[in-house]
Amino acid sequence: MGLRIIKTIGSGVGLALLAPASLRAEWGLNLTPGVTDVSRSVYDLHMTIFWICVAIALVVFGVMFWSIFHHRKSRGAKAHHFHENTLVEVIWTLIPVLILVGMAVPATATLIKMYDPSEAELDVQITGYQWKWRYDYLDHELSFFSNMSTPRGQITNVAEKQENYLLEVDRHLVLPVDTKIRFLLTANDVIHSWWVPALAVKKDAIPGFINEAWTIIDEPGIYRGQCAELCGQDHGFMPIVVEAVSKEDFDVWLMAARAEKEAQVQAAERSWTLDELMQQGEQVYLQACAACHLPSGEGVPGAFPALKGSPVALGDVSAHIDIVLNGKAGTAMQAFRDQLSTVQLAAVITYERNAWGNSLGEAVSPAQISRLLQSADGEGEQ
Repeated sequence: MGLRIIKTIGSGVGLALLAPASLRAEWGLNLTPGVTDVSRSVYDLHMTIFWICVAIALVVFGVMFWSIFHHRKSRGAKAHHFHENTLVEVIWTLIPVLILVGMAVPATATLIKMYDPSEAELDVQITGYQWKWRYDYLDHELSFFSNMSTPRGQITNVAEKQENYLLEVDRHLVLPVDTKIRFLLTANDVIHSWWVPALAVKKDAIPGFINEAWTIIDEPGIYRGQCAELCGQDHGFMPIVVEAVSKEDFDVWLMAARAEKEAQVQAAERSWTLDELMQQGEQVYLQACAACHLPSGEGVPGAFPALKGSPVALGDVSAHIDIVLNGKAGTAMQAFRDQLSTVQLAAVITYERNAWGNSLGEAVSPAQISRLLQSADGEGEQ
């Protein structure tokens, strides 16, 4: 019975080791080869080191168990006693050194390749926020935030979880294939880590520092990742989605993104009704504010204040606008002036002042927010 169990386990392990790499990746038992030259080099290095370790384990444990069995006490074996054998000491020093050198040579070649961001054709700055990513295309004056888009109902188990649960975002990071792209990584609040396994890019985003990484994506597709640094209560809600497209499609996407930005400017100049602002404000609130203040606006006692019936939401509108635009020092309240558009800022403030029974019946217009931002920018330049 015991022998049969051992054979079964041995067969399973053997099949797992002999299975194709793609099948093992599907099981989640191994690294993914990825879609870049660097990711494939990392994968090959990983497998080389793995098989070296397997060979060492087989030799060491094989000799150990053979010695235990053939020189056991019941067979009358007696231990030899000796001291300072120069030949043995040279052998057990030389062999590990050769093994380490054999590992270091391919590892060094891979690291040199990974740390060479020179001659990049596209620069993208990535900034980590609690709990979202901001992408700035430095060569194209284009930037946006990428937020997790998994509905709250799925997180709270009210709705059925869908494919890509906690791994979908409202805006993808769109990149061209066959292009050397340099990533400049930093953070606005705490340490984050931008990690996309298929690209073999995992780099810390640290406030006040700029880290570099690069990639050349070979194949169009959707590649997902996550923040790999514990960065707060919603650390698990910081997915990354990279959409790799052809160079032609990337140019088309750039034109569409610029047109969208221009449309946002024009939207801020028109008149908005209270109902329109409330409708958009609810969407913005659920996306940007509900993680801390909760969808009900009741907050978390001792951690995040309630907005339902709060003096801020029901008090002086200027003070309310100021705290949303500039945040509050010494608290977790972030400054949203750079995270949201003018219309979104006006909508979410209007929503907070008229939802959950905060029925003030007043609207904050995008034009009002626009004037405040322009005034603040003018003071900053003086």
